[in-house]
Amino acid sequence: MTEKICIHCFVSGKVQGVWYRAGTQDEAKKRGLTGWARNLPDGRVEVMACGEKKALDQLFEWLKTGPERALVSDVSREDLPWENFERFSVK
Repeated sequence: MTEKICIHCFVSGKVQGVWYRAGTQDEAKKRGLTGWARNLPDGRVEVMACGEKKALDQLFEWLKTGPERALVSDVSREDLPWENFERFSVK
């Protein structure tokens, strides 16, 4: 059985108003991940994603670039214990 975990990320840069959350949702769904993405008042995007570690590593790599119009300056990552979400949603 493959280990399932969650990652909690904060993404900085030009990441609001550029389809970042929707793109993250698409990428997460492609990889069978659950969780959520939301904008923060300070301009960052917060992401919680759960699933198989390999798929989370792939999503984390994608978060470093994001969609075409995004300009990511920094991404933090914290690995957390598995949490069960029904699907990946945009908040």
